[in-house]
Amino acid sequence: MTETPARASGTFALGDLTLTRLGFGSMQLTGPGVWGDPKDPDEAVRVLRRAVELGVNFIDTADSYGPFTAELLIKKALHPYADDLVIATKAGLSRQGPGIWTPIGRPEYLRQQAELSLRHLGVERIDLFQLHRIDPAVPLEDQVGELKKLQEEGKIRYIGLSEVTVEQTKAAAAVTPIATVQNLYNLANRSAEALLDYSAEQGIGFIPWFPLATGELAGPEGPLATLSEQYGASASQLALAWLLKRSPVMLPIPGTSSVAHLEDNIGAAGIELDDDAFKTLAAAV
Repeated sequence: MTETPARASGTFALGDLTLTRLGFGSMQLTGPGVWGDPKDPDEAVRVLRRAVELGVNFIDTADSYGPFTAELLIKKALHPYADDLVIATKAGLSRQGPGIWTPIGRPEYLRQQAELSLRHLGVERIDLFQLHRIDPAVPLEDQVGELKKLQEEGKIRYIGLSEVTVEQTKAAAAVTPIATVQNLYNLANRSAEALLDYSAEQGIGFIPWFPLATGELAGPEGPLATLSEQYGASASQLALAWLLKRSPVMLPIPGTSSVAHLEDNIGAAGIELDDDAFKTLAAAV
């Protein structure tokens, strides 16, 4: 491994920002049900610091992780931030307890949460602010329109969406430019394929959440087991390597609460699957 192995994953231009494509997702740095403090807050801090040491410069979080627990841990671990570190956060899902997520897209609520994220992260401007879910009870143009206002005020830099369709992305883009989308996508679940292809056409960053789900592919008779031996890599590393090869706009954000697991994930950046291995995995689902 080089000193900053994550950089082997390549880069993606988010406007005037340069992202190392293999990032880090902070959702697992919280308690059970993504609620409250983690079991080992000191290890959470170590994970964040180690991620940056390994070359990660793109960290994804949300106001609802904890809520606010992940944002506060990021500030504790990494503030003052390196000049090239890009922190993305989200708003639009409220929390009423462990495992409970309720969309709220009212403009005044989104503004409140953006202001709180600025405070909790300790920044004057949020690099990437994502609408965590579209609230069906509020017109989309009102939700995205409020983010546009925050952008015009200099409080957020770029705007993203989460769990959307191609049609919803197009509708939001009619209000303001959309820099990224974040949908469930992994080797075993490629239901967002159409959105990924559209993102690639438009130069929109595609952030797959839950990128490591491999299901039966990682079993003793699965293709990941065979390829793991061939490449000398873990199943998780191969799953991430497949995502990185799938599209140049792919920005995986594997998360973990363990330094050892983090280091294993980052090792995926240096794995270059050949075309046959890529096709074998793609055809296995």
